[in-house]
This record gives sequence, C-alpha cells and structure tokens, in this order.
Amino acid sequence: QVQLAQSGGGLVQPGGSLRLSCAVSGSRFIIGTMGWYRQAPGKQRELVAEITNGGSTNSADSVKARFTISRDKDTVYLQMNSLRPEDTAVYYCHAKIWVTDYWGQGTQVTVSS
Repeated sequence: QVQLAQSGGGLVQPGGSLRLSCAVSGSRFIIGTMGWYRQAPGKQRELVAEITNGGSTNSADSVKARFTISRDKDTVYLQMNSLRPEDTAVYYCHAKIWVTDYWGQGTQVTVSS
C-alpha cells in the first residue's frame, strides 16, 4: 500500500525558513511527478511547486525565488525561505503513480509574529 509520510512544518516568524519533507513508500511502480499543494482557510487547494522524476520543476508565481523544491528518488523536499503571513496554510504532499494521485496527511505551516 502506497504511503506518503510528511514531516516538517510548524510556527515561524515572518522572514523565517522551514523545510518540508515527504517520503513515499510501498509503490511497485515508478513514481512520476511529486509536489506540494497548500490550502488556506476558506480557500481552494493550490499548487505550490512540483518536480518530475526527470528533475523539471514548476512553481506558483507567489513562491518563485522564495521556495525551492527538490527530490531524491522517492522523497521530495520543499525549502521555504522568506516566509510571509500569506504562506500560512496546510501543506500537502502529492505523488502521481501511474494514473493514481496520492496525498500526504497534511502539515500546518503558520507564519506569524
């Protein structure tokens, strides 16, 4: 059974940094695109950044130059720098395996002084 285990997150002051990790286990197939989404209260879930198994990346304009996505085999990371209060949300890891979308359990990121 495929599982996505997230770690990281928490409370940070504006301008601070956090790093999220997500490890995929239990897959019998090659893992395709992996990425991070976030959902703030009262808003729809949105793409933050994604990375293919070839290393190509795509990120939302609002996080470009502040967030960096990287990948090491079946683990994906999100380095978040210069965090802003508007980055506060629950962050979800995502993995595409064959034709199925898998999601992590979500982790809260709160940016506040």
